[in-house]
Amino acid sequence: MGKNKKGGKGRVPLAQGGVQKEQPQQQQEQHQVDKNKSHELATLPRKKMYRARAHSNPLSDQLLDVPKTPAHVAWAPLYPSFFSSASQQQQQQQQQQQQQQQQQQQPIPSGTGNDGAAEQQAVASTSGRDAGDVPKVRFADIGCGFGGLLIRLSPLYPDTLMVGMELRLKVSEYVRERIASLRLEHPGQYGNVSCVRTNAMKYLPNYFEKGQLTKMFFLFPDPHFKAANHRRRIINTTLVTEYAYLMAPGGWLYTITDVEDLGNWMRDRLDSHPMFEGVSEEELEKDPAAGLLYEATEEGQKVARNKGNTYRAVYRRLAAPRELAANPERLVSRK
Repeated sequence: MGKNKKGGKGRVPLAQGGVQKEQPQQQQEQHQVDKNKSHELATLPRKKMYRARAHSNPLSDQLLDVPKTPAHVAWAPLYPSFFSSASQQQQQQQQQQQQQQQQQQQPIPSGTGNDGAAEQQAVASTSGRDAGDVPKVRFADIGCGFGGLLIRLSPLYPDTLMVGMELRLKVSEYVRERIASLRLEHPGQYGNVSCVRTNAMKYLPNYFEKGQLTKMFFLFPDPHFKAANHRRRIINTTLVTEYAYLMAPGGWLYTITDVEDLGNWMRDRLDSHPMFEGVSEEELEKDPAAGLLYEATEEGQKVARNKGNTYRAVYRRLAAPRELAANPERLVSRK
C-alpha cells in the first residue's frame, strides 16, 4: 500500500462538505482587481481626447436630435436619481386618485345628508397635489464648454436641476463623461447636473417652458469680432426677448467676457430691453453663483492666469415691462 501524499503543490484544502476554501492571497488579489475596476470606472476623462475647435458657427445647419416641444424632452435618463423618486411619487398619486374615484362611485349612505359629500370633497382637496410634480430644470448654462461652472454649482444648489448646452459634439461628450465619472467617485453627488448637445440660438423653446428657468449663464461667449458676424452673437435683441419668455420673474441672467467691446454690446442690449434690469453689486456679493463667473470655466481660468480684464453684467428678469428713456441717437438712426 502506498502512502498518501500530503501538501502537494497547487492543491487547495477542502472544507467540510467538499467545498474548496479560497486562499487569503486569492481573496486579496480579487479585492485588488475589484478596486482597480471601480477606480477605472471613476477616472475622469482627459480633455486632450475631446479637443475641438474653439468656436462653432451657430447659424449653420447641423444634424441634431431636437425635441418637438418641452414635453417631449427625455430628462429622466439625464437625472436618474431625481426622476426615480418622482416616478414613485407619481405612482402613489395615481393610487390615491384611483381610491378617490372608487369612493366617489360608491353611494352615499342614507342619513348622512351632506356630511358624506363634504367629507369626500375634503379628501379630494387634500390629496397631495405636489406629490406628483415632475422635477424641472431651473438653471441653464448656455455654451457650457467643459462644464466647469456646472460642477461648481452642483454642490451649492443640490436640489436644483441644471443643464449645460453645448453645440460642439466632442465637448458635450466630455462633459457627460466627466459628470458620469464624478457620480461614481462621489455617490449621491452631481446627480443634478447634465449636458445636452444642441443649438441654443435656435432651439431653446423646444426644451423649456414659459417661465421655467430661474438662472441663465452666458460665460465668455464667442465675440464674433467681424461686423458681418455680429448676428451670430448669443446676446442680441431678438434672443434677449426669447430669454425673457423662458425665465421666471425674478430670475437672474449672468454674462461675463474678457472682450470689452462684447461686454458693452451685451450691456447695451440688456439695458435697452424692458423686461430686464441690472443687479446691483451689493446683491451680487451675496449671490453664490456670481462669484463663480470669473474662474469656474476654463476660459475664465486662462484669463486669470494672463491677468486679463473681465467685464461682468448680471440682470434680473422683471415681472412687468419697465419704461425706457428715449434715446435721441437711436431715434435719428431709425429715421
